[in-house]
Amino acid sequence: MKQPVLAGRPLDLSRPLVAGILNVTPDSFYDGGKYLSEKKVIGRIRQMAEEGADLIDVGACSTRPGAAFVDAREELARLEAAVELIRKYYPQLPVSIDTFRADVAREINNCLGPVIINDISGGTLDERMFETVAEAGVPYVLMHIQGTPQTMQQQPLYADVVGEVRRFFTERIARLNALGFDNILLDPGFGFGKTEEHNYTLMDGMHTFLELGYPLFVGVSRKTMIWKLLGTNPEGALNGTTVLNTLSLLKGAAVLRVHDVKEAVETVKLVGQLKSRF
Repeated sequence: MKQPVLAGRPLDLSRPLVAGILNVTPDSFYDGGKYLSEKKVIGRIRQMAEEGADLIDVGACSTRPGAAFVDAREELARLEAAVELIRKYYPQLPVSIDTFRADVAREINNCLGPVIINDISGGTLDERMFETVAEAGVPYVLMHIQGTPQTMQQQPLYADVVGEVRRFFTERIARLNALGFDNILLDPGFGFGKTEEHNYTLMDGMHTFLELGYPLFVGVSRKTMIWKLLGTNPEGALNGTTVLNTLSLLKGAAVLRVHDVKEAVETVKLVGQLKSRF
């Protein structure tokens, strides 16, 4: 399994990592609007750091189904403010930025980097993204999506969701490798252009992506695939999130992207204890 390298050092994946979510958006599906002031952002960063987050994943443009994109200038301003605060108060914490825009990724990495670039589109929404990450050399989270956030949940169709996601990964990895770039993590993209059935089929077959040789970055935290099935809402989906995070770890996830850091850290510890007996 290839190890991503950040700032000249391999990310230690001897145990799975927990990426705490910091959404500095007014309209994210679960915590939109909670962290818009500097005081609240600092408080959120401190909470996640104290609960054991291995890195902070910052999002400044909501990609929930049907969300309208903010313009690049606004996204960049939000990201800069949040990343600066992480660098100031918790400089030891690695940062990933959740953006599909090459210019935004380049600017943050050049001014506040090095950062992990977490692209929900796998390079499909900005054709310059692959050249940007190849030039920067920082870890790149290659996520699968069908369509765009505006269209992805309008009757997504697959003949074989696991096979089609794998082919997407294979094709996109080949493009990146052709640019001399191999600093990649793979995200199956739960909830991004998938029905409930697609999501669970994808989770069942997720371990097959390990055959591609890259770490798996998994985000199921409080998503529709959990709360809709359980007849609740995002606020009531923590228990379901923990269950699916457990299954993800057993399927080989190397990074869990979560809203609830404490619970995810405990899950990693418990699953690690079980796996040590195999």
